[in-house]
Amino acid sequence: MRRGILILLCLSLVIYASHANAQGSRVRAGELVCRGGPSVGLIVGSSQRLSCTFRSFQSGRRYTYSGTMRRVGFDIGITSASRLLWVVFSARSARLKRSTLAGNYVGASGDASFGFGAGANVLIGGFNRSISLQPLSIQGQTGVNLAIGVSNLTLR
Repeated sequence: MRRGILILLCLSLVIYASHANAQGSRVRAGELVCRGGPSVGLIVGSSQRLSCTFRSFQSGRRYTYSGTMRRVGFDIGITSASRLLWVVFSARSARLKRSTLAGNYVGASGDASFGFGAGANVLIGGFNRSISLQPLSIQGQTGVNLAIGVSNLTLR
């Protein structure tokens, strides 16, 4: 019962943050797909290395990034490799250069797994906070975990 309530709270928080972040005139620039290795939640946080690829909707070009996802909040459990997918919105234009996505992104996140699991992350950042990764990432992983909190994604 508590787990279900926590999951609903987590998803509500992420959906609310996504809706608030969607305000304004932003252009769909592409998609960012990240793959991460195993992760261990340490009750108050976790850290995971990522390998990411951005694909431009306009040109079809692909740019690769390495990254680190850190979460502070309630995070407990163990997961195997994960995959995250975001639609990338830009405040400036749909044409993004190779290094445009490099930087720090901060926002709300949550996920749950019991066998197979899913999660959501809403993040804003990049060059002068002009890039948003939203509306929700689609995250899939296997393992046993429950997590909700504030996430920081650093792309290099």
